[in-house]
Parts: sequence; structure tokens; C-alpha cells
Amino acid sequence: MNKKSNQSYPVHGRVILHIDMNAFYCSVHEAVEPELYKGKPTAVAGSVELRKGIIVTCSYPARARGIKTGMLVGQAQKMCPELILIRPNFDLYREFSRRFMKIVYDYSPLVEAMSIDECYVDITGSKQFGTPLEIASQIQDRIRTELALPCSIGVAPNKLLAKMASDMKKPNGISVLRKRDVPRVLWDKPCAELYGIGRKTADKLKRLHIHTLGQLAAADDKLLADRFGVLGPALKQAANGEDHSPVQPEREQSKSIGHTTTLPINFTELPAIRRVFLNLADQVGRRLRKQQLLAQTVQITIRDPDMRTITRAAKLQSPTESREDIYRMACQLFDEHRPGGKPVRLLGITLQNLLAKSETAVQLDLFDYQKQPAKEKLNKALDALRDKFGENAVLTAGMLSDDPSSLIRDHKARGTSLQMDHLRLKPLEDE
Repeated sequence: MNKKSNQSYPVHGRVILHIDMNAFYCSVHEAVEPELYKGKPTAVAGSVELRKGIIVTCSYPARARGIKTGMLVGQAQKMCPELILIRPNFDLYREFSRRFMKIVYDYSPLVEAMSIDECYVDITGSKQFGTPLEIASQIQDRIRTELALPCSIGVAPNKLLAKMASDMKKPNGISVLRKRDVPRVLWDKPCAELYGIGRKTADKLKRLHIHTLGQLAAADDKLLADRFGVLGPALKQAANGEDHSPVQPEREQSKSIGHTTTLPINFTELPAIRRVFLNLADQVGRRLRKQQLLAQTVQITIRDPDMRTITRAAKLQSPTESREDIYRMACQLFDEHRPGGKPVRLLGITLQNLLAKSETAVQLDLFDYQKQPAKEKLNKALDALRDKFGENAVLTAGMLSDDPSSLIRDHKARGTSLQMDHLRLKPLEDE
């Protein structure tokens, strides 16, 4: 370790990087097929879950022509007739996500994935690789050369400032934001520009005549506490660039596993609703077993056509990995809590209070215990068949349908940026 590297790290405190992949979905397609997409205005749009007819993300050449995320596809095509639309491929995005995270892990074990295309990494103990700026530059260069992807990196003493810094130069930027820089760099900006402050909170602050981050940083503690409760002091600390939350290594087990599906029309008939729950239970059960976990609680989500959402949960008699148990509880919760027989537009199942299967003693039902080993053996066999031949290889009759709940089995076309299974199921160091 040279003297320069040693002097670049604080005696007390941390050095955090926030790595943000730029226009990730579009950049992945460009990396795989540069002859089709390099330097051209592209946009990913397509699946029902990603709101068909809406731009999910777009390339920087598309952004230069006024295209924005969330814009209607028809509107975007009028604005930019040469816009190339690409259907999502989540298998491809997950593979590139694994590969870029593997590069990051080469510099520190303290990596926290925030979504499929961004992470924090604590490099306080990584002096052997160089100064913080040298490490950031190495990571960015490797991602560019090995994966042909652009990324922006923020370097800071905490996660909040690292996140703010990574947004300062896009694409392919590296920015440093120290606490002493906060008054000069941030205090003249509107409160809504601080990571973690949403529109509603910003509007409440405006009603208190707090418009800038500088005003928030100097605001009266009692005023903030009276208006925002325990959130008040945290808002002021954030405006002053303070954040003590550690980087949480991503190798921990999932805290919950869930799937939701938006329906193309309002569903009112109970058989159709139960079919949706069966498909949802099937996929959350598959994900649960892949991670060798058991669920103790089942939660359902119901959204009506007016976008009102309710969630209801119940604890199972014993921890389970079984689709049948999950489905049965989801239907029971729906029957008990369906809002007055009204139509539904979105349904979801989330498994909570998860336990590692290897560390859990399951209390078997007195009348069912002899069947339990056979059930587990059957699940393993069916999962192996679907792993090898695809999710549609083995289905029950009740799972066959044309509604979007059957499409969640298409892992290529369906997915979300926040689902992190792909980082847990396949150890990065084993690739």
C-alpha cells in the first residue's frame, strides 16, 4: 500500500461508492447487439407488468430527443419517429447484473444491491487497491471494457452523499461529494432533489416556507418534529449531509418474496380470481424453494379499478414451501376481506417471516405427516423438470389461462428491477 492511498482514507469514518448503471436495459441490448442499437434512440417497453404502452426506459440518444421514462409509446413515436422499441428481456438483464456485481465484489465484500442496476460498496478497507478515486475508475473501466456498459459512480463518506454524487454526472461520470461540500453543492437546490424526499414531503416543507435544502438544514427542530414526527430530525440531518446507515452486504436471505399482476380488465368472477392466485402461489413457491426457505406468513394485495389498495396477512399453522398451502391461505384471505364483492384490477401474494429450511424444525400435521416426505420429493422432481425444460413444462389445469397471471412464468419477458433473487441463487464467486 503506497502512502498516497493511505492518506486518501479517513482515520475515522467510511468511504462509500454508489454505482449506478446508465440506461441499463437499453445499454444491455446495445452491448449484445451493437450493430442494431449503438448510438441510436432506443426504448424498452412491452410487458403487461411494465404497463403496456409505456416507455420503461430509454437510451441517451432517445433522451436527447425528448423521450422520457413513463411516456406513452404513441407519444414517444410521434416525437421521435426513428425510435427503436425493444421488448424487455429480464433473463438478459439479470445476467448482466450478476456480471457487474461480480466485478464490484472484487474490491470489497461489503456490497449492497439496491436494484438490478445499482449498488453501494463500502471500500473503507480496500486501500490495497488504491485511492477511492482510483478504485472507482478501475470499476468503471472494467464495467466498460468487460461488459460494454456505461455507469456513473459517486464517492462519499456515506450512502446518502454517494447516491447524490452518482447522479451528478451521467453517463460515465465519477463525482466526489464530501460533507464539507454540502453547503456549496446542495443547499441552493429544492428539497425534492434530496434522495429520500418525495413530492408529498417536499410540498409539506413548502407550506412551512422551507423551499431549499439550505433552509431545511437550518430549520427549527421543534417545527420539524411537530410536523413530521420522528422523520423531522432525519430530514434535517440529511439536508446537512449526515447518514449513519451502514452498507448491508447483499448475501443475506430474502426478507420477503412476492409477485403481483395487473389484470387487463376488471375481474369479478371468483373462479378467475382463484386462477390468478394459483399462478401467483406457484411462482412465489418456486422462488421460495430455490432459496431453500420456508414461509410463516402469507400476505395478499388487492387493488380495485379506482386504484385503492388493501393488504391482508395471516400466519400459517406451520412454516411451508408448498404452493397448495400458499394458495389455500391466499384464497381464504381474499374470501374474508374482499371489499364488498367489488371488481379487482391487481392481485398479489407476498410471503413473509421467512426461515432457512435447514435451520427450521417443522411441526408436522398429525394426520398428514406420512405424506410430507412424498410431497417434498414430488416438489423437487417437478422443480427439476421446470428448471430443465421451462416453467410451462409441468402445470395443473387450473394454471392454464390467457390472463397476465400465467405470464409471470415467462422469466424472460417478466421481471422487476427490485427483484434480487438472481444475486442470491447463483454465488457470484462460483461463476
